[in-house]
Amino acid sequence: MAELLPQPLAPVDDDPGAVAVIWADWQSCSDDFNEVVDPDRLQYKECFVVVRCTYQGQTYSRCVYIWVDKDYAMCGPCQGYPKKLGDIWVTRPVTVGRAGLVSNPAAASALPARPTASTYRSRIHDHWPQRPLWIRERLADDPPPIFPGYRGGRHRFTARTGTMQGYDAEVSPAFTGDVDLRVFESPVEELDRLAPREMIAGYWRSVSASWKEAPPSLISAPKTNSG
Repeated sequence: MAELLPQPLAPVDDDPGAVAVIWADWQSCSDDFNEVVDPDRLQYKECFVVVRCTYQGQTYSRCVYIWVDKDYAMCGPCQGYPKKLGDIWVTRPVTVGRAGLVSNPAAASALPARPTASTYRSRIHDHWPQRPLWIRERLADDPPPIFPGYRGGRHRFTARTGTMQGYDAEVSPAFTGDVDLRVFESPVEELDRLAPREMIAGYWRSVSASWKEAPPSLISAPKTNSG
């Protein structure tokens, strides 16, 4: 894990091997909402891998791998993520019918979710059908955050490790369930270095947030994501 963290970042003391793999189906727009009338620039999916780290006594979450399925989502120098293009698929929730994750907790236990991610048409990880993410119950209380809040920063992304911070956050009720994740060998990816030894938990929820601007010379407007 330490190999994935640039100095002076260090792994956390509490469960340093914990990794979160997140699939997201986003709608993302600027604060003038111009992308809303152009869905090709509004919608994208991504899969990213985050690990916890510490810096000057604070706990952060660092993205160590990420794949997106739209070229415009490769932009965003304020994030500094190691973004790559890939194929991302995730079962969407439904409020009408049964062809998807059912938002009714009473019916949700009968339906699995199986997100997948691949690069160069070679699957690198997914949820195995024999043991998918079964939505078992709605959480009574909010679960621990998948990643903590970021602190604002103005570092140039080409030379330094920067941070970012969300605001105007909205979240839906959260669900949890049994989960199994399999990571496959790939001639072009290194994700199998983080192949799971133990599954902690699986969660599903909708999230919306805005992100603080990077230096004005890099981007012109904050982004708002919801998915």
